[in-house]
Amino acid sequence: MAKYIEMIRIRFLMMLAYRTNYYSGIIIYSINIAAYYFLWSAIYGGKEDIEGLSVVQMTTYIAVAWMARAFYFNNIDREIALEIKEGKVAVELIRPYHYLNMKTMAALGEGIFRLLFFSVPGMFIVSLIFPMKLSADLSTWGFFGISILFSFIINTQINLMTGIVTFFLFNNDGLMRAKRVVIDLFSGLILPISFYPGWAQSAMDWFPFQYISYVPSMIFSEGFVGSEVYNAIMMQLVWSLILLIPIQILWVLAKKQMVIQGG
Repeated sequence: MAKYIEMIRIRFLMMLAYRTNYYSGIIIYSINIAAYYFLWSAIYGGKEDIEGLSVVQMTTYIAVAWMARAFYFNNIDREIALEIKEGKVAVELIRPYHYLNMKTMAALGEGIFRLLFFSVPGMFIVSLIFPMKLSADLSTWGFFGISILFSFIINTQINLMTGIVTFFLFNNDGLMRAKRVVIDLFSGLILPISFYPGWAQSAMDWFPFQYISYVPSMIFSEGFVGSEVYNAIMMQLVWSLILLIPIQILWVLAKKQMVIQGG
Protein backbone atom coordinates (compact mmCIF):
# COMPACT_ATOMS: atom_id res chain seq x y z
CA MET A 1 0.00 0.00 0.00
CA ALA A 2 2.93 2.32 0.73
CA LYS A 3 3.96 2.40 -2.93
CA TYR A 4 0.46 3.48 -3.99
CA ILE A 5 0.42 6.27 -1.42
CA GLU A 6 3.83 7.33 -2.71
CA MET A 7 2.40 7.52 -6.23
CA ILE A 8 -0.34 9.86 -4.97
CA ARG A 9 2.35 12.07 -3.43
CA ILE A 10 4.54 12.04 -6.54
CA ARG A 11 1.68 12.95 -8.87
CA PHE A 12 0.57 15.71 -6.49
CA LEU A 13 4.08 17.20 -6.51
CA MET A 14 4.26 16.93 -10.31
CA MET A 15 1.03 18.88 -10.61
CA LEU A 16 2.29 21.42 -8.06
CA ALA A 17 5.19 22.23 -10.37
CA TYR A 18 2.69 23.46 -12.99
CA ARG A 19 0.14 25.05 -10.67
CA THR A 20 0.09 28.31 -12.67
CA ASN A 21 -1.85 26.47 -15.39
CA TYR A 22 -4.61 25.76 -12.90
CA TYR A 23 -4.85 29.34 -11.71
CA SER A 24 -5.60 30.32 -15.30
CA GLY A 25 -8.00 27.38 -15.44
CA ILE A 26 -10.04 28.95 -12.63
CA ILE A 27 -10.64 31.95 -14.88
CA ILE A 28 -11.67 29.73 -17.80
CA TYR A 29 -14.09 27.71 -15.65
CA SER A 30 -15.50 30.93 -14.18
CA ILE A 31 -16.21 32.17 -17.71
CA ASN A 32 -18.00 28.87 -18.48
CA ILE A 33 -20.08 29.22 -15.34
CA ALA A 34 -20.89 32.86 -16.18
CA ALA A 35 -22.06 31.86 -19.66
CA TYR A 36 -24.36 29.16 -18.25
CA TYR A 37 -25.61 31.51 -15.54
CA PHE A 38 -26.75 34.16 -18.05
CA LEU A 39 -28.20 31.46 -20.30
CA TRP A 40 -30.26 29.89 -17.53
CA SER A 41 -31.30 33.29 -16.18
CA ALA A 42 -32.80 34.02 -19.61
CA ILE A 43 -34.46 30.58 -19.74
CA TYR A 44 -36.00 31.01 -16.29
CA GLY A 45 -37.25 34.52 -17.05
CA GLY A 46 -39.72 35.31 -14.28
CA LYS A 47 -40.27 31.68 -13.26
CA GLU A 48 -39.50 30.77 -9.68
CA ASP A 49 -38.37 27.25 -10.51
CA ILE A 50 -38.10 24.69 -13.32
CA GLU A 51 -38.18 20.97 -12.61
CA GLY A 52 -37.96 21.71 -8.88
CA LEU A 53 -34.82 23.87 -9.14
CA SER A 54 -34.87 27.60 -8.46
CA VAL A 55 -32.56 29.89 -10.42
CA VAL A 56 -30.25 30.13 -7.38
CA GLN A 57 -30.19 26.34 -7.07
CA MET A 58 -29.46 26.08 -10.78
CA THR A 59 -26.56 28.53 -10.44
CA THR A 60 -25.23 26.49 -7.53
CA TYR A 61 -25.70 23.29 -9.54
CA ILE A 62 -23.73 24.70 -12.49
CA ALA A 63 -20.87 25.99 -10.33
CA VAL A 64 -20.58 22.77 -8.36
CA ALA A 65 -20.79 20.60 -11.48
CA TRP A 66 -17.87 22.39 -13.13
CA MET A 67 -15.74 22.66 -10.02
CA ALA A 68 -16.36 19.01 -9.10
CA ARG A 69 -15.28 18.08 -12.62
CA ALA A 70 -11.85 19.48 -11.80
CA PHE A 71 -11.56 16.78 -9.09
CA TYR A 72 -12.89 13.71 -10.87
CA PHE A 73 -11.51 14.51 -14.33
CA ASN A 74 -8.31 12.74 -15.43
CA ASN A 75 -6.53 11.58 -18.57
CA ILE A 76 -5.34 8.15 -17.53
CA ASP A 77 -7.01 6.61 -20.58
CA ARG A 78 -4.71 8.69 -22.78
CA GLU A 79 -1.72 7.83 -20.57
CA ILE A 80 -2.46 4.11 -20.91
CA ALA A 81 -2.98 4.42 -24.68
CA LEU A 82 0.32 6.30 -25.10
CA GLU A 83 2.26 3.76 -23.05
CA ILE A 84 0.82 0.93 -25.14
CA LYS A 85 1.71 2.67 -28.41
CA GLU A 86 5.25 3.42 -27.24
CA GLY A 87 5.81 -0.04 -25.76
CA LYS A 88 6.39 1.32 -22.24
CA VAL A 89 3.54 -0.76 -20.85
CA ALA A 90 5.71 -3.91 -21.12
CA VAL A 91 8.09 -2.46 -18.52
CA GLU A 92 5.20 -1.31 -16.33
CA LEU A 93 3.70 -4.80 -16.26
CA ILE A 94 6.84 -6.40 -14.78
CA ARG A 95 7.15 -3.88 -11.97
CA PRO A 96 6.07 -4.92 -8.42
CA TYR A 97 2.66 -3.30 -8.46
CA HIS A 98 -0.69 -3.62 -10.18
CA TYR A 99 -0.63 -1.43 -13.27
CA LEU A 100 -4.27 -0.32 -13.10
CA ASN A 101 -4.12 0.39 -9.38
CA MET A 102 -1.05 2.54 -9.88
CA LYS A 103 -2.79 4.53 -12.63
CA THR A 104 -5.78 5.02 -10.32
CA MET A 105 -3.57 6.33 -7.52
CA ALA A 106 -1.81 8.69 -9.92
CA ALA A 107 -5.22 10.03 -10.98
CA LEU A 108 -6.18 10.44 -7.31
CA GLY A 109 -3.04 12.47 -6.64
CA GLU A 110 -3.94 14.72 -9.56
CA GLY A 111 -7.52 14.97 -8.34
CA ILE A 112 -6.46 16.01 -4.83
CA PHE A 113 -4.26 18.72 -6.30
CA ARG A 114 -7.10 20.01 -8.49
CA LEU A 115 -9.45 19.97 -5.51
CA LEU A 116 -7.13 22.06 -3.31
CA PHE A 117 -5.73 24.46 -5.89
CA PHE A 118 -8.59 24.65 -8.39
CA SER A 119 -11.99 23.64 -7.04
CA VAL A 120 -11.84 25.25 -3.58
CA PRO A 121 -10.44 28.66 -4.65
CA GLY A 122 -12.54 28.58 -7.81
CA MET A 123 -15.72 27.93 -5.85
CA PHE A 124 -14.87 30.76 -3.46
CA ILE A 125 -14.34 33.24 -6.30
CA VAL A 126 -17.49 32.18 -8.16
CA SER A 127 -19.59 32.45 -4.98
CA LEU A 128 -18.55 36.11 -4.68
CA ILE A 129 -19.70 36.90 -8.21
CA PHE A 130 -22.88 34.89 -8.73
CA PRO A 131 -25.88 34.21 -6.47
CA MET A 132 -25.37 30.81 -4.93
CA LYS A 133 -26.86 28.84 -2.10
CA LEU A 134 -24.17 27.29 0.09
CA SER A 135 -25.75 24.94 2.60
CA ALA A 136 -25.13 25.50 6.30
CA ASP A 137 -25.98 21.85 6.95
CA LEU A 138 -22.78 19.88 7.62
CA SER A 139 -24.48 16.64 6.57
CA THR A 140 -25.00 18.07 3.07
CA TRP A 141 -21.27 18.78 2.81
CA GLY A 142 -20.50 15.30 4.13
CA PHE A 143 -22.79 13.56 1.64
CA PHE A 144 -21.36 15.73 -1.13
CA GLY A 145 -17.83 14.69 -0.18
CA ILE A 146 -18.78 11.01 -0.31
CA SER A 147 -20.58 11.53 -3.59
CA ILE A 148 -17.69 13.25 -5.43
CA LEU A 149 -15.37 10.48 -4.25
CA PHE A 150 -17.66 7.97 -5.96
CA SER A 151 -17.78 10.31 -8.97
CA PHE A 152 -14.00 10.05 -9.18
CA ILE A 153 -14.12 6.26 -8.87
CA ILE A 154 -16.77 5.82 -11.58
CA ASN A 155 -15.15 8.26 -14.00
CA THR A 156 -11.73 6.67 -13.43
CA GLN A 157 -13.15 3.18 -14.01
CA ILE A 158 -14.63 4.29 -17.33
CA ASN A 159 -11.26 5.81 -18.27
CA LEU A 160 -9.48 2.58 -17.33
CA MET A 161 -11.78 0.57 -19.61
CA THR A 162 -11.27 3.06 -22.44
CA GLY A 163 -7.51 2.87 -22.00
CA ILE A 164 -7.45 -0.94 -21.88
CA VAL A 165 -9.33 -1.09 -25.20
CA THR A 166 -6.12 0.26 -26.78
CA PHE A 167 -4.66 -3.23 -26.33
CA PHE A 168 -7.19 -4.42 -28.91
CA LEU A 169 -7.55 -1.40 -31.23
CA PHE A 170 -3.97 -0.04 -30.94
CA ASN A 171 -5.36 3.41 -31.76
CA ASN A 172 -8.52 4.45 -30.00
CA ASP A 173 -8.24 8.25 -30.15
CA GLY A 174 -11.72 8.47 -31.66
CA LEU A 175 -13.19 6.36 -28.88
CA MET A 176 -11.58 8.53 -26.20
CA ARG A 177 -12.95 11.71 -27.77
CA ALA A 178 -16.41 10.15 -28.06
CA LYS A 179 -16.23 9.00 -24.45
CA ARG A 180 -15.50 12.51 -23.24
CA VAL A 181 -18.45 13.97 -25.18
CA VAL A 182 -20.79 11.25 -23.88
CA ILE A 183 -19.75 11.81 -20.27
CA ASP A 184 -20.09 15.60 -20.47
CA LEU A 185 -23.50 15.30 -22.12
CA PHE A 186 -25.07 12.46 -20.13
CA SER A 187 -23.41 13.01 -16.75
CA GLY A 188 -25.49 16.12 -16.10
CA LEU A 189 -22.59 18.53 -16.52
CA ILE A 190 -24.20 20.47 -19.37
CA LEU A 191 -27.87 19.83 -18.54
CA PRO A 192 -29.41 18.35 -15.37
CA ILE A 193 -30.79 14.87 -15.98
CA SER A 194 -34.21 15.95 -14.68
CA PHE A 195 -34.51 18.28 -17.68
CA TYR A 196 -34.31 15.41 -20.18
CA PRO A 197 -37.49 13.79 -21.55
CA GLY A 198 -38.91 10.95 -19.48
CA TRP A 199 -37.82 8.24 -21.93
CA ALA A 200 -34.26 9.60 -21.93
CA GLN A 201 -34.14 9.63 -18.13
CA SER A 202 -35.30 6.01 -18.09
CA ALA A 203 -32.63 5.05 -20.62
CA MET A 204 -29.90 6.79 -18.60
CA ASP A 205 -30.78 4.71 -15.54
CA TRP A 206 -29.07 1.81 -17.32
CA PHE A 207 -25.78 3.69 -17.54
CA PRO A 208 -23.43 5.11 -14.87
CA PHE A 209 -22.94 8.56 -16.40
CA GLN A 210 -25.45 10.50 -14.27
CA TYR A 211 -23.65 9.33 -11.13
CA ILE A 212 -20.54 11.25 -12.13
CA SER A 213 -21.79 14.85 -12.13
CA TYR A 214 -25.56 15.02 -11.68
CA VAL A 215 -25.77 13.28 -8.31
CA PRO A 216 -23.11 15.28 -6.39
CA SER A 217 -24.35 18.55 -7.89
CA MET A 218 -27.95 17.79 -6.90
CA ILE A 219 -26.85 16.83 -3.39
CA PHE A 220 -24.88 20.05 -2.92
CA SER A 221 -27.61 22.30 -4.36
CA GLU A 222 -30.14 20.40 -2.20
CA GLY A 223 -32.10 19.30 -5.24
CA PHE A 224 -31.99 15.89 -3.56
CA VAL A 225 -33.27 15.64 0.00
CA GLY A 226 -33.88 12.88 2.52
CA SER A 227 -34.02 9.37 1.09
CA GLU A 228 -33.12 10.66 -2.39
CA VAL A 229 -29.60 11.41 -1.13
CA TYR A 230 -29.14 7.95 0.37
CA ASN A 231 -30.53 6.21 -2.72
CA ALA A 232 -28.30 8.24 -5.04
CA ILE A 233 -25.13 7.46 -3.07
CA MET A 234 -26.12 3.81 -2.84
CA MET A 235 -26.46 3.67 -6.62
CA GLN A 236 -23.01 5.24 -6.96
CA LEU A 237 -21.64 2.45 -4.78
CA VAL A 238 -23.46 -0.18 -6.85
CA TRP A 239 -22.06 1.17 -10.12
CA SER A 240 -18.56 1.36 -8.62
CA LEU A 241 -18.80 -2.38 -7.93
CA ILE A 242 -20.46 -3.28 -11.25
CA LEU A 243 -17.77 -1.55 -13.31
CA LEU A 244 -15.07 -3.68 -11.67
CA ILE A 245 -16.36 -6.68 -13.63
CA PRO A 246 -15.75 -5.45 -17.21
CA ILE A 247 -12.43 -3.90 -16.11
CA GLN A 248 -11.14 -7.24 -14.83
CA ILE A 249 -12.41 -9.14 -17.88
CA LEU A 250 -10.83 -6.66 -20.30
CA TRP A 251 -7.56 -6.65 -18.33
CA VAL A 252 -7.23 -10.45 -18.39
CA LEU A 253 -7.97 -10.59 -22.13
CA ALA A 254 -5.64 -7.67 -22.87
CA LYS A 255 -2.63 -9.27 -21.15
CA LYS A 256 -3.17 -12.52 -23.07
CA GLN A 257 -2.94 -10.88 -26.48
CA MET A 258 -0.67 -7.94 -25.77
CA VAL A 259 1.22 -6.68 -28.81
CA ILE A 260 3.75 -3.91 -28.25
CA GLN A 261 4.13 -1.24 -30.90
CA GLY A 262 7.43 0.64 -30.90
CA GLY A 263 9.46 0.52 -27.69
